[in-house]
This record gives sequence, structure tokens and C-alpha cells, in this order.
Amino acid sequence: MTENRQKADNIVWHEGKVSKDDRRKLNKHTSAVLWFTGLSGSGKSTLAVEVERELNRRNIRTYILDGDNIRHGLNKGLGFSQEDRSENIRRIGEVSKLFVDAGIMTLTAFISPYQKERNLVRGLLEKQEFIEIYVKCSLEEAEKRDPKGLYKKARNGEIKNFTGLDAPYEPPDHPDLIVETDQLSIKDSVKQVIEFLERKGYISS
Repeated sequence: MTENRQKADNIVWHEGKVSKDDRRKLNKHTSAVLWFTGLSGSGKSTLAVEVERELNRRNIRTYILDGDNIRHGLNKGLGFSQEDRSENIRRIGEVSKLFVDAGIMTLTAFISPYQKERNLVRGLLEKQEFIEIYVKCSLEEAEKRDPKGLYKKARNGEIKNFTGLDAPYEPPDHPDLIVETDQLSIKDSVKQVIEFLERKGYISS
């Protein structure tokens, strides 16, 4: 423990000579995090993938950080307890911050069930760099879709602490955008996100 404390106390941030603004100018667009949050099966990953494709078509540099994909590598050792979920989101917040600093429009698709953790990520970034997008979908519809068969496993007791069933999901208090994927087609959902980014000046129309 002492050795770890010494390591943490004896580090100094090393400044570079290329700034975030320099990278944005090179990319010819701004950078921010589009944070898609919602229940499993709400369509977060599907929406993020299609929004990224549209942004790429507009010559905007992007990258997706997807919940399942990240757990194959960076967060491989984390489980689904509240503590591990919080650490999962903390790490993604720090990675997202690095991508924004690199001048990249970053799309994250995570259940991220707790408002406290989402606020923590927002606090890591500058004002307007965190766009909280609530992918709203009823539990009934999400469970009906059940694309990964997770709800079925949770109902059978094979998965514990499953969000929406035996673990809570806290809808965003004041999301920047709400996309109701149980009411809209994927095409219209993408259109809603893109029009929001245009209206707020993140991308040109």
C-alpha cells in the first residue's frame, strides 16, 4: 500500500506543445462525447453505430467505445457489482476525455445505470463536451427484443444484478437529448441525434 501511495504522490503531468484546439483545427471539427445511456436492449449500440456512420460520411473523425467491447479488454477484470460498474464508468470517462483531447467525436454506448457516475464523467470534461443521450425504451419492449438473451438468463437466475430487474436503472435527470427508440425507427433516431448536433453547432448542416 505504501509503495502504491508513493507512486501516486510522485507523478507530474507533462505538458505537450500540441493543444486540443490545435487537433480540432487539424480535424476541421470540434470534439465531444456522445454518451448513450439506457437499458440493455434499448438500442444504444445500434444507434451509436449508425450515428458514427453518418458522422464519418461527413468527414468527421469518430470512435465508438461500446460497453461489451470494452469489457473484452480494458475492463476485462470487472464484474457487475455496483462497485465494479462504477469503476467501469470511471475508466471509460477517463478514456473518453483522452479521445476528446485528441479532437475526436467519441460515442459511448453503456447502460451506465447511475446518475452519480454519469455526472462524474460530465465533470471530467469541459462544458458542452459531454452530451448525455437517454436512449429511452420501456422495460417491456427491451425485454421483448432481448437481442443477447440476457433478460431470459436473468429471469432464470443465471445472471445476478441485472439492470432493470434486480438492479436499478436511474433515468437521466436532465439529459441533453431523449431518443425514444421504442417509438422511432433507427433512421428517425439517427436523424434526431444528427439534427441535435447541427442545432447545437457541433457539426455543420
